[in-house]
Amino acid sequence: MLGSAVQNIIALSDSVFLYHLSEEDFAAIGFVGVFYLIIAAIGFGFSKGGQIMIARRVGEMNYSQVGRTFYAMLYFELGLAVIMFLFMQYGCYYFFSLFVNSDIIFYKSLEYLEYRSWGVFFSYAGVAIIALYTGVARTRFIIIDTLILAKVNIYLNYGLIYGKWGLPEMGIAGAGLASSIAEVVAFVIFIIYIFFDRKARNYRLFKLPEIDFELIRQQFKLAMPIVAQAVVGLGSWFVFFGIVENLGERQLAITNLVRMVYLCLSIPCWGFASGINTLVSNYIGAGRRELVMPITWKTAKLCWAITMLLTLPIALFPEELLYPLLGSEDMSLIIDAKPIFYILIGILTMFSIGGVFFNALAGTGATYYGLKMQTICAVFYLSYIYFIVEFTEGGLPWAWASEIFYWVAMLSLTLIYMRSSRWHELKV
Repeated sequence: MLGSAVQNIIALSDSVFLYHLSEEDFAAIGFVGVFYLIIAAIGFGFSKGGQIMIARRVGEMNYSQVGRTFYAMLYFELGLAVIMFLFMQYGCYYFFSLFVNSDIIFYKSLEYLEYRSWGVFFSYAGVAIIALYTGVARTRFIIIDTLILAKVNIYLNYGLIYGKWGLPEMGIAGAGLASSIAEVVAFVIFIIYIFFDRKARNYRLFKLPEIDFELIRQQFKLAMPIVAQAVVGLGSWFVFFGIVENLGERQLAITNLVRMVYLCLSIPCWGFASGINTLVSNYIGAGRRELVMPITWKTAKLCWAITMLLTLPIALFPEELLYPLLGSEDMSLIIDAKPIFYILIGILTMFSIGGVFFNALAGTGATYYGLKMQTICAVFYLSYIYFIVEFTEGGLPWAWASEIFYWVAMLSLTLIYMRSSRWHELKV
């Protein structure tokens, strides 16, 4: 769960500290935070292709190919990081101008990215390592490394945003710098762990292979639909924030508060989704396709139960439970967001089940079907949001309700495919 939610944890930490700085900074991090989640999701999506292939090799007990598959993934991730860095440094000014009307939100978003963009190299290399250890089903150290990342990010956020401990007072730019430094620290610690990991020798990780363009091509072909799915999914969310921004900075701040809670409560969903991705590929590699649907249903039920255990108290009693974290003299933001917290119960119910099944489908190798399915759902999702915001008085609650409809459609289409036999003959 933690390894899959690294960027969620960083986004949560940035949002909490900027909430106490100003409503403008809090609104800005809501917009630019979603944008950076898309950047992170692109790297994470490409790592999923490598993870699926690594899990398949482990299921086949072909351990010698694990390292070769990992390095193909790593080389591609680093090349992609260069492209993303250049885009964030030189292209976002023009890109954001297409979506943002407020000068305050626009320039604060660019201020954040000026420092945050440097972390993309370590973020992309980090997700490759996480994909390796998730693919071989050895995830224990991911927990430790993620906790270290979160702790470093929290301390540096406090110091760099507010100018504490002799550090410069940088505001939202400090949040970007703190997050990038935290990713550097987490990456270095994981490299040290790999160096002392005896089992890593079984995967031939200590011998740098030449760049295998054919293997990279295979991973790219498998992962590209997953990346496109992430771009379509989170891109839809980014456009959603752009539409809401037209309602004013207050509405954007409320939406960011809900987003922050949503990201936190969705951590179990991301974790179980990543786990089922590995399990499904591993079972197929071992020739046990008949267990795919039973293990997916069990995972979905467990994911829903844990998600609701966390969601219900916060959604029903936000003033009491969020105040210690977000406490300030003005609680109006929490109070105004309360109707949307009720909707989060339905959203997370469908996401916890639909997300698990959707990632199980990716584990079978049916990534192109998943892309087509998600694109269709995203088009209706954005059309609905635009209609609600621009032509009705439904406001934010009805706009957020689009998430429920989206995941109902996603789950229905996934079940139709999984219950067929079309995925049985796919090769990975």
